[in-house]
This record gives sequence, structure tokens and C-alpha cells, in this order.
Amino acid sequence: MRVRGFIKVNANGELVIGKDILRQVLSEQHRIILQRLEGIEREVLTQLGEKTKLPHVIIITGVRRCGKSTLMRQVIKRYYHDAAFFYVNFEDERLVNFQAEDFNQIYETLVELFGPQKTFFIDEIQNVEGFERFVRRFAEEGFKFYITGSNAKLLSRELGTILTGRHVNVLLKPFSFREYLQTKKVAFDPARLLITTDRADVKKAFEEYLLNGGMPEHVLFHDPDILVHIYDDIVLKDIAVRYHITNLRALREIYSYLISNVGQKFSYNNLAKLVHVNSANTIKKYIEYLEGTYLGCMVEKFDYSVKKQLMNDKKLYILDNGFIPRISRKAMQDRGWLLENVVFTVLFGTGQVFYYATKRECDFLLVKENKIGQAIQVCYELSETNRNRELQGLVDCMTQCNLLEGYLLTYDQQEEIATGGKLVHVIPVWKWMLEK
Repeated sequence: MRVRGFIKVNANGELVIGKDILRQVLSEQHRIILQRLEGIEREVLTQLGEKTKLPHVIIITGVRRCGKSTLMRQVIKRYYHDAAFFYVNFEDERLVNFQAEDFNQIYETLVELFGPQKTFFIDEIQNVEGFERFVRRFAEEGFKFYITGSNAKLLSRELGTILTGRHVNVLLKPFSFREYLQTKKVAFDPARLLITTDRADVKKAFEEYLLNGGMPEHVLFHDPDILVHIYDDIVLKDIAVRYHITNLRALREIYSYLISNVGQKFSYNNLAKLVHVNSANTIKKYIEYLEGTYLGCMVEKFDYSVKKQLMNDKKLYILDNGFIPRISRKAMQDRGWLLENVVFTVLFGTGQVFYYATKRECDFLLVKENKIGQAIQVCYELSETNRNRELQGLVDCMTQCNLLEGYLLTYDQQEEIATGGKLVHVIPVWKWMLEK
């Protein structure tokens, strides 16, 4: 390895950061994380606090720019009192081409700068190939790790293999509706929802949330270009570059179609024909890549036969509503689809989510630990023309799955319906989200 000033040149002719510049980078990163605004307290912060005493590696995952670094800042403040930790951010372009074998150099530099510590906070560690060996070695020596990443499958594959049983996953999603209300300084008190003005404030905020989602930067700055840039980074950096995809046209066509048809059934074969891709397997891979970034998630039809589940049509939902009107090619988005999608964002990460379909359909069936938990139907507004259809789809699902109670979530209707020995709770989505 040759040296040019502070920059090393490896055997492949790539520029690699030198020791003096590394000191500067790590010192700046430490200062920046402490200067980062803490923002509103995230709901998973308490969950993380319960895991600080565990020897396990804590892996915080979620879509790009959903607030993972800010959550780290909150952990550092609350549980480490802004002291006794190391911080490294591999999103820093100055650490491009960093190799796993250079981790010792980072550790030595951190000790020189901040003294010996036993806790690492590392952002976007999947950008360093082979990172899992360093994490395992140091974890076995008693070091605590908090790691963020925006590539689900990469982190689970690498760390899951080498840290079996010694890591804990924490999913961070964009702002929940309750968190969104905090950012808007709208007070939520269940007892005050009967007061007309308070209820109106919550409903107005929900209308904004339904259309704009909860991505923190977008909520803060109200600039729709922020979501477009995040989406482009996901498609180009997290998918096209990482998986060496050259046919960007097909990649964008597939994602554009799926986002424009959120919650609609599709098959790999039909989608391949529609976007003129030769292989259904290519479609399957591209969707798996999208799922890996946490931007979208596929839902399968419920069946007790796993083989039939795999063969049936799929649906795809987006993990934040704000992306849909910015990426979709449809001039107007159906509010019912947006309402259905926002319900999915709540269910995601709480268990396995399926849709149910025989003669009639039910939008969501939640399965936890191999037990059927809830059946949920979503309808923007119950009317004389759709009431029987929506109820029967839900009741059919409840009957087949031996559920006595189910939920029919609407935009702003509420009632209790007893039918066929079943109880259906009709609840506004915004109220259901706040109660959960």
C-alpha cells in the first residue's frame, strides 16, 4: 500500500483515508452527533432502554432518513448521558472504500481521541463489506454495539449468520400518527376527543398525515422534493448500485407501477409482461430488493398451505404514505387506497400480515407467533351500496379463522355491529391509530 500525504492508495489503486484525516473525521462525527437536535422522543426509545443492559448487539433498522441517527442521539443522551461512547458514521463519503480489516485503525484512533470506552454507536455499517467479523470479535470481548442500517436483508444475512442468538432487532418506522401530533403540537387526550375543537384539530392533522406521511424531514420542512430525493437514493444507491442493476428503466417502471397501484393484486408473470421484462424471477428479485430497503412490503394471500401462499397473487404496500402521491403516475390517488396503506404502516412489524380472499375479500389478517390475531377491513366510507360487501368480506374471514371480533376501519365513522354471532367494531382509522 502506497501513501500520498494523508491518503493511502491500496493495491486496487483506490484512495483510502489516512490516520490524520481519520482523526479529523472521527472527531467531527463525534461532535456532530452530540450537536444533533434530539427532536421528539420516539416511541421505541423506551424499548431500547430495556435492552441497554443486554450483552446483545442492538440493530436499529428502517427506511432511509426515518430518524435512525436521531434515535441514536436520544439513546446517547438518555442512557449514556452524552459520555462514554464511540460513534462512527459510514454514510460519510470520506469513509468510502473503507475495508473491514481497517476497523482496528478506527478503534485505535477512537481510543486516542476519547479514551477507552466499551460502547459503539455505528451508522449504516452495511456500507463496509465484512463488518460482521469486527462486530463479533469486539462483542465477544464485552463491547456493546448499537448499529443502524437501511438494508434489512443484508444486515439479517450477515449478522444473523455470525451473531446467531446474540443480536436484537429494533424496527424504526417514520413518525406514527401519535408522534406526528407531537411535531404539530396537537395535544392528544382521549378524554378531550369529545370536545368539538380538540377533535377537529386531531382530524385535520390526520388528513395531513394521510396525504403526506411521517418521514421526519418532510414533516419538518414541508418540501415534497425531499421525498423524491430519498426515493431516488433508495432506487439508485441502495438497489441499482448495490445489486449491479444496469436496466434502470425496467427497475423504475416496476416500482412506479407498484406504487401507483398500492394494495392491488398482481402476479410476477403479469407484471413482467406489463413492463416488458423477460423473466418473472427478475420481477421477484427487484421486489425483494425494494422490501430490503423498508420502502415497500409485499403481502400474500392467507392460506394454511405455504405452497399455495407462494403461488397466489400478491399485494404491495408502501411504508410511508408521503411517497405515494410523489412517485405515483396517477393524477389523483384514491383516498380509500391511502387509508388502507396507512393502516398497513401500523401493522407492519407487529406480526405477519396477509390478505384474505375467497368469494369475498378482507384487507388484512394479522398473524402473531403462528396464531391468528386480528381481521381488519378498511373502507373509506360505509354506504348503502358497499355496506353489505365490506361487512361480509370481514365476517367471512372471521368465520373461517374462528374470530369472534373484527375491525372495520373507516375515515370517520364509528358504530358497533353484531352480525352472525360476530361483533364488528367500526372505528375511524385515526382513532384506532391513537388507541394502538
